[in-house]
Order: sequence, then structure tokens, then C-alpha cells
Amino acid sequence: IRNDRRVSNMAVMVVKGINMQGIPSILAVEPMDNESEDTYRSLFRSLKQRGLQKVWLCVSDAHAGLQAAIRKELIGTSWQRCKVHFMRNVLAKVNHKEKERFAGYLKQIWLEVDRESAIGCAQRVIDRYEKRFPEAIEILRNGLEDTLQFFEFGEIDHRKIASTNTLERLNAEIRRRSRVVGIFPSISSYLRLITTYLIEYE
Repeated sequence: IRNDRRVSNMAVMVVKGINMQGIPSILAVEPMDNESEDTYRSLFRSLKQRGLQKVWLCVSDAHAGLQAAIRKELIGTSWQRCKVHFMRNVLAKVNHKEKERFAGYLKQIWLEVDRESAIGCAQRVIDRYEKRFPEAIEILRNGLEDTLQFFEFGEIDHRKIASTNTLERLNAEIRRRSRVVGIFPSISSYLRLITTYLIEYE
């Protein structure tokens, strides 16, 4: 984006909400200079000032600043760690030869019918691979609980709240459109393009 006669990189925060009927809405589109706790806290405060009253579950990757902002600004909200990001973290510690087989067992954890079954499935993976891939299993043990929060919201399709996949697809569409432009003449022009697409998306 061209800003004050110089070109600099800028990101945009897109917040997608899903109500208890499973219907999605875009809640915010905000430019940002950096990913930090302060940036996310400012975003959440802005949402509350605009009328956001209750968030039951917040789904994201494990960015430390984002987690801290959720704890401080969205009191009483459960945090769901994106299962896809988490699986990538675990699989990064598994050798290439066995990665596909390991991934098959790992994915089954989040396909179980309830939290207890998922924990039992995870324990079987731990028992099977603890000695061969101790680093992967340590990550699985330490982060598993954060990836199972979606089971507490049985009224919503788990595919919509177990990961950030739907938001990632949305971000990919935004990137596809912004790449065509290359350098935007201003922040407002960038936001106009993104917002126009998001209106169509809704």
C-alpha cells in the first residue's frame, strides 16, 4: 500500500462470526500494521463498542498476542485452537516416511462423536507413537485440550468451529483479488476492494 509517498506492507484483520444457528457474518474489516496483543485488544474493544455483547467461543491459531487479548477483552469466552494449525505443528515433528500414516491416526481424534471419545483416540495415538516421536507426542499432549472446545457446542456444525478453515478460504480469496492490483494507492482503496468482495460473500 502506498502511504505518505512510500510503499509498505499492511495486513487486514477480518473477523467472522457464527451465531448459534450456524449463520456466518463478517463482523470487522480492520487494517493493521502489526500482529500484537495491543492490536487485537483494540479490535475487540471496537467490536464491543459497536454492540458485540457475548462471545461463547473464539477460534484462532495459537498466536500468543491474540490469546492474551481474548483472555483480557472477551471475559468468559472459551478459546478453540484451530485443529488444522495444531495438526501441522504436531506433524512437523514426524519423519517424512511415516507422516501420512501418523496423520491418518491423528485426524481421527477430531472426527470422534464426543470429547471423551476424542481423548480416548488421542491416548491410543500417544501409546502407539510416544517412543518413536516424543516431540510430536509432547505437542499433542500439551495442546489437545485447547483443540477440543468445539465439542461443547453441539448445536453448531463442528466443521464450522473446529478450525479456521472457512476463514482461511476467505483470506485466500482476498489475497487472490489483491494480488491483481499489486500496489494499492491508499489504505481506503484496499479496504474498498476487500469490503466489496465481503459484501458479495455475505
